[in-house]
Amino acid sequence: MVTVERTQTGLRVERNTLKVLKGLAEYLDISLGDLVEGIVLHAFEGKAPFGPETLTKIGQLREVYGLTLTAADAHLLEER
Repeated sequence: MVTVERTQTGLRVERNTLKVLKGLAEYLDISLGDLVEGIVLHAFEGKAPFGPETLTKIGQLREVYGLTLTAADAHLLEER
């Protein structure tokens, strides 16, 4: 176990992306913060954060919540 100090932050995320993240956190039985930390730490090391089973679940959640954005859209998003 590694002890860390966490801080509260205001993070703005696209609506449907957040729904998928919350649904995935619930599916994995972890907090949203733990999920985001895990994704970021994997990304910082160039590692994929999810295996095939979890990616399948993410695909299902994307359909349910209407998430059509992809990685190609990441740097092109604008606020309404």
